[in-house]
Amino acid sequence: MADEKSAEGQEGQQQKKREQREQKSHKASNIVRLAGRDVEGSLSIDRAIRNVKGIGFAMANAMSNALEKEYHISRQTEIGSLSEQQVSSLEGIMYHPQDHGMPKFMLNNRKEFETGNDIHQIGTDLTFSVRQDVTREVNLRTWRGYRHQYGQRVRGQHTRSTGRTGTTVGVMKKATKDQAQQAAQSAAASKTAAASKTAPTPASKK
Repeated sequence: MADEKSAEGQEGQQQKKREQREQKSHKASNIVRLAGRDVEGSLSIDRAIRNVKGIGFAMANAMSNALEKEYHISRQTEIGSLSEQQVSSLEGIMYHPQDHGMPKFMLNNRKEFETGNDIHQIGTDLTFSVRQDVTREVNLRTWRGYRHQYGQRVRGQHTRSTGRTGTTVGVMKKATKDQAQQAAQSAAASKTAAASKTAPTPASKK
């Protein structure tokens, strides 16, 4: 009896180990490579899309709707349950949303500099494009390039209270203002005293 119980206990332990291995392998395969980024497979499609740089809430919503309309894949489906072909179809929508009914105003690079086309860039393509645009502005010595070069705000924001770089002049406190005023008054008084001492006295009448 004892041998049977020990054998059953060993089988139970082995079964638990197998389940743990399966869970680990499931977790390892639960990472999906989406547009050059590792995404958790437990996320729904519309949430997983938002993890990619260059795709916000509105664009992710529109892309998941297009995927559901064209390929009949629900937007609430976990991204890890998609096949490779379905993931590639989703990436096609992400890289070329204008070909799947997205309006032009939702694209992030309209009238692209080299081609003049309306495109949407994501991931590393977006990072490289932004860097190229900034470098071009700096080389052309435009006002935007000048601001970029010196680390200043580019879009006309106020810089008195935020975005300060280097030595800045802020709002003076009352005590500092009073000290400055007193120093100025004392300096003016000393100047007048020195001027009165050095001034020639008028000649006396005979």
